[in-house]
Amino acid sequence: MSSRGGGEVKFNGRLAILLAMAMFVLVVDTSLMNVSISAVVHDLGTTVSGVQGAIALEALVSAAFILIGGKTGDLIGRKLAYILGLLGYAVGAIAMVFAQDLTAIIVFWAFIGGIGASLLLPAMQSLIHGNFEGAHQKRVYALVGASAAIAAAVGPLLGGFITTFLSWRVGFALEAVIIAVVLAGIGLVKDVPYHGDRSIDLVGALLSIVGMGGVVTGILVWQEGGGYVGLIIGIGVVGLGLLVFWLRNRKRRGKPTLLDPALFESKMFRTGASGQLLQQIALGGTMIVLPIYLQMVFEYNALQAGLSIAPLSLSMFVVALLAGRGLKRRPATIILWGFALVVIGVGVLVPIVPIADSGWYLTLPLIVAGCGLGLLVSQLNNYTLSPISDERVSEAAGVNSAAGSFGLSFGLAFAGAIMLATLAFTFTASASSSTVLSTDQQEQVATVLEEDAQIMTNTGLEELLADETPEVQEEVLRINTDSRFIALQVALLVPILAGLLGVLNAVRMRRLPDPKPSEAAEGTMLG
Repeated sequence: MSSRGGGEVKFNGRLAILLAMAMFVLVVDTSLMNVSISAVVHDLGTTVSGVQGAIALEALVSAAFILIGGKTGDLIGRKLAYILGLLGYAVGAIAMVFAQDLTAIIVFWAFIGGIGASLLLPAMQSLIHGNFEGAHQKRVYALVGASAAIAAAVGPLLGGFITTFLSWRVGFALEAVIIAVVLAGIGLVKDVPYHGDRSIDLVGALLSIVGMGGVVTGILVWQEGGGYVGLIIGIGVVGLGLLVFWLRNRKRRGKPTLLDPALFESKMFRTGASGQLLQQIALGGTMIVLPIYLQMVFEYNALQAGLSIAPLSLSMFVVALLAGRGLKRRPATIILWGFALVVIGVGVLVPIVPIADSGWYLTLPLIVAGCGLGLLVSQLNNYTLSPISDERVSEAAGVNSAAGSFGLSFGLAFAGAIMLATLAFTFTASASSSTVLSTDQQEQVATVLEEDAQIMTNTGLEELLADETPEVQEEVLRINTDSRFIALQVALLVPILAGLLGVLNAVRMRRLPDPKPSEAAEGTMLG
């Protein structure tokens, strides 16, 4: 490859590897939390709903700030934004090593780490574009994208192994070490200056945060039994509506906007971004309720939970790799197949749940769902960004990433909240209708289980019920077991519904012309 001055430019392999390492940490981080839920709950004396809420909050913060993060990089420099993003993630990882309560996780890992991700992703894309050219640039995009895919595939297994045989804290300590190595090579990074409009749309930024934040925060508040849930969600919905109005009005007056509303004039972009949103809702919903179920019902350790979930992530990785290279069908048709397989795979889990006595029962359905997700991963990004011109593709990629991150946070929050709310309601209803328990016992059991449902394994209940009669013990354990089956079945309706909406969205895609392959879109897989 020739440089701009006409000479041959040597490929900077060390920088490429460091960028791939940064992306690996970014993706594997959430997998580690998912499979470590039980261990984190036990070590910190907190609740499953609290940890699940923190996981959803981290994705939400990333989504809410990613558009602002891209603009911040324009203003302060992409290299500085990249450094600050890495430091934000390092703070989150180190806090997890020493955390003694849920508050530390929420403040440092979810909030500061989420802001770090919102700075890191846009800056990384710009730095790859500015530090490499031509074939070298494509090679780095492929390397970083492969690093993300591998992290998603092996994350549950790697996190499960480390948590089981060492500690979940060790996993986050290793993340901090990797980030330190990446930062040690920061001298290899050449900053990429921004020469465009430096104006800031503060109102648009605020409305985007209020809109996305209000919806997901309302769900998390509902999950924790807080008040004003409808008001909080309503504020979020109104915020999103006002954002649309604000952007259109500001664009009409020729003033700078947080994002160009003209992007949504493309039907291909709209349907593609909608598909990205629905795919991530399905993925987030599945990846939060299954680890909770496996660790709370089967009482699996992190490694066993990771092994049980691995068929989903591994099949997703393999199919995405193969479909991206070999399938010659229309992209819209492949996307339709993808959502259909997600619905079938997750749908089959619903009747299996009551009869399953181990994670092996989940293997084939998860492979089917993983194949569907792999088809979606292989097509949605390029489909969404193909109609966008090269000069606007970074902005469009930011919107696409925000849609995906918001979908992930919504899926994590909503499916987890539905599962735990169903669990508490079913506990109460079953205890109240029991013919074995006395009136006083019904009230006591209903109160205890409703408050502590998220951490009550059968083993834990047996310890609490040691002084009760065998009949009472057996009845309470039956209530506990049956309620968990129902709770998971109801929660799985979230990814199933997202998949069905994805099928309808893909049918709309089939009525549009096929996208042309976009070279500019190759680097946007980072989101």
